[in-house]
Parts: sequence; structure tokens; C-alpha cells
Amino acid sequence: QVQLVESGGGLVQAGGSLRLSCVASGRTFSINRMGWFRQAPGKEREFVSSIRWSGGVTYYSEFVKGRFIISRDNAKNTVYLQMNSLKSEDTAVYYCAADSRSTAGLGTWDYWGQGTQVTVSS
Repeated sequence: QVQLVESGGGLVQAGGSLRLSCVASGRTFSINRMGWFRQAPGKEREFVSSIRWSGGVTYYSEFVKGRFIISRDNAKNTVYLQMNSLKSEDTAVYYCAADSRSTAGLGTWDYWGQGTQVTVSS
């Protein structure tokens, strides 16, 4: 099993920046990808960004391209999401996720964090 803990959420003004962190523990050797999702009340959870643990291939949703940057520090078992030029519509609970090497290629996410609230005021 892998445990994920997010941090860095809070209240920020529109146009500002925020950096989220996600620390993985447990069987971290089994991680294939780590990523970020977000969900606002009454709305569907949506994909934000992901990164491969080995190789560093990244993916971004169209809504955050050019504004958000995902990065990793394998030695610290941590993934980051640098969020710039924040908009009110970015307000949501942000969840960290990871998938296992054993399910690589299936398009699944196997582990989830508890989430961290991001609120952008206009």
C-alpha cells in the first residue's frame, strides 16, 4: 500500500500563486505515476496534471496549461504542483493520486490522498 498526504492549500488572491506538495509513504518503490485532481462541491472530479516517477513525462489539462507546473523529487518521495495566475474557477479540493507499476497501462489510479482546499478570491 501507498499513503499520500497533501499540503499547501489555502486562501489566495486571483492572479496569485500557490504551491501544493504531496508526500508518499509505504511501498513507494511500486509507484509508476503521481498526479493531481481537483473537485469543487457539486461538480465532477477532474484531472489536473500527472508525472511519471521514472522519466518525468508530464501531462496537463487544457484548463491549466501555461499556468501550472508539476514536478517531482524522488529522493523525498514528493510531487509538487506550482500554481500560477490563479483564477476563481481554480477553487476546489485538490487531491494527490498515484498508480502502481503492477497496473501500468490500465489507465487507473490506485491510491488517493485526503485532499487540500484551495480557495481563490476575486
